[in-house]
Amino acid sequence: MKVSVIGGGGLVGSMAAFSLQMGKIASDISIIDANRQVAEGVALDLLQGASLIADQRIIAEDMSGVANSDVVVITAGLRRKPEESRLDLINRNVDLFMALLGEAKKAGLRKESYLVVVSNPVDILTHLAVKQSGLDWRRVIGLGTQLDTARFCSHIARRIQVPATQVRALLLGEHGDSMVPIWSSASVGGLPLEQWPGWNPQAAADTFEETKTAGAKMISLKGGSGFAVGVSIREVVESILLDSRKILPVSTLQQGLYDIKDVCLSIPTEIGTNGARKQIELPLTSKEKIGLQNSARILRGIIDQVENRLSKGPIPISQPTDVKNPQVASPDVTKSQVADANTKPLGHPPIEMRTQPARPAWKRT
Repeated sequence: MKVSVIGGGGLVGSMAAFSLQMGKIASDISIIDANRQVAEGVALDLLQGASLIADQRIIAEDMSGVANSDVVVITAGLRRKPEESRLDLINRNVDLFMALLGEAKKAGLRKESYLVVVSNPVDILTHLAVKQSGLDWRRVIGLGTQLDTARFCSHIARRIQVPATQVRALLLGEHGDSMVPIWSSASVGGLPLEQWPGWNPQAAADTFEETKTAGAKMISLKGGSGFAVGVSIREVVESILLDSRKILPVSTLQQGLYDIKDVCLSIPTEIGTNGARKQIELPLTSKEKIGLQNSARILRGIIDQVENRLSKGPIPISQPTDVKNPQVASPDVTKSQVADANTKPLGHPPIEMRTQPARPAWKRT
């Protein structure tokens, strides 16, 4: 099975590719990036370690590699410019994403393929991909709160000093400030978290805040998340390829559960062959359900603004806005962090130590 990573030259894309290599599931891994030299470097770096990991074919390709891909992962995104509003940033990332999606379709994106959206704003872009990709909605999956949930479990485990693999907890809704902690189902080793020694409301509030701000902290410490987002992407891709049918908090088009429709956000979803096999409605508390519905309202408002703009004119497919120097944006930057982007750079830069000139446009010749 072949997995192509669009934006594979950036930190998130390269970490996703490395995690897929370590998972030993995909038979072929394709690195697609506007900067072909960097894509070739990432592919070669992975290939040089293949003898110690698995017999996989790892190559750098242009967008034509999508045509025979089983799973296409899109990680490319843009940083915020100085004095740019949050909506302007969203619009630029929408333009870039729509351009990449248009090129992928032109290259021969198959109806049997799966599209995994990682780029931010992930819920908005997943919604647009459902509408514009030509794929069945079940085959379009946003990373959503998968990374947030992984962090959440790890932070809970560290706070109460238990093995991280023993913690089960969920963050649902928007991948952003309105995400909702589902405390009612949180557990440690099968036991309710709320009954665990040392756990209390203050610990819960502190842990949730630590999780919400994890993306900004990673940016300030090392430029952005890499390892955690890589394995989070791998979890989704492997569940598809192996038909594992894992229940994951990923972003998919909502059909009415929790009284939410026509918006993409994260709820527990069974992932396997055919993509989103089943969306699951948990018996949430009133507070949790209201929070989830509020998340949907926030996203719907942004979608309406984006779609209204898109309806006024076509998106330039070969020359998306600012594509001459795209930066790979973090999959975990919340709205408050976007608002603070004048003092903190938004998202991941491309791989460091580059000497080549700025990236070319995504137009192929």
